[in-house]
Amino acid sequence: MLFPSVDAETLNCPMCGAAASTDSTHCEHCGSRLAKVACPKCFGWMFVGAKFCSHCGAEASRTELPSAPRHCPRCKVILQAVEIGGVELGECPRCVGLWVDIESLRRICADHEKQSAVMGAATLQPLPAEVELESKIRYVPCPVCHALMNRTNFARCSNVVVDVCRQHGTWFDRDELRRIVEFIRGGGLEIARAREEAQLEEKRRRLTAAQTASAWQNRTGNSPDRALFWGDGISAAASLLNVFLK
Repeated sequence: MLFPSVDAETLNCPMCGAAASTDSTHCEHCGSRLAKVACPKCFGWMFVGAKFCSHCGAEASRTELPSAPRHCPRCKVILQAVEIGGVELGECPRCVGLWVDIESLRRICADHEKQSAVMGAATLQPLPAEVELESKIRYVPCPVCHALMNRTNFARCSNVVVDVCRQHGTWFDRDELRRIVEFIRGGGLEIARAREEAQLEEKRRRLTAAQTASAWQNRTGNSPDRALFWGDGISAAASLLNVFLK
């Protein structure tokens, strides 16, 4: 078990006793692993020996399974197959990144969105703050098909950029899955859908306005009849106003 040191911001390695930062996953002195993803509720990583998650307070639950021959897209080491929160994941023992297949991610999203609906969290939690854009984008291969994955802002407004293979799954760098879970619990998916619907409605209104303006121009042309032109202009203006006031 890890024991706190005098400094509240550090712990001691259970193998060599050296001080370790609370955000370290391995001991800098002996290389022993200090943290694993073990929270079944928020998928946060926990220090070896910890019984409860420091993020949400849930009791640790982690079952290691026979590992499949898949490699971490960043570290190239073999992923450890684990079952956490009722879903099977692939965890990198070096960088603590997680590989989540399509079906597992759907289950995680659905389960936590139900919790969000029950708690009414969609009206309580703000969206995450804007994050800095990557200066150098590094595309990594899918652990299954080895094709380069796409970099995507999850749900387009979570501000958590993940690596996605549309056919096989999603790669989450260290702590990104926990941040996604927090985003969903805060009503993020509901907010994302509302934004998407608003954008589609705005596109529909702009298209209708453009069609109305085009019809007006076709009807008026270069006709010298100013009365007809004026009447059509008023009609078109009324149509445009009606579109934007709906």
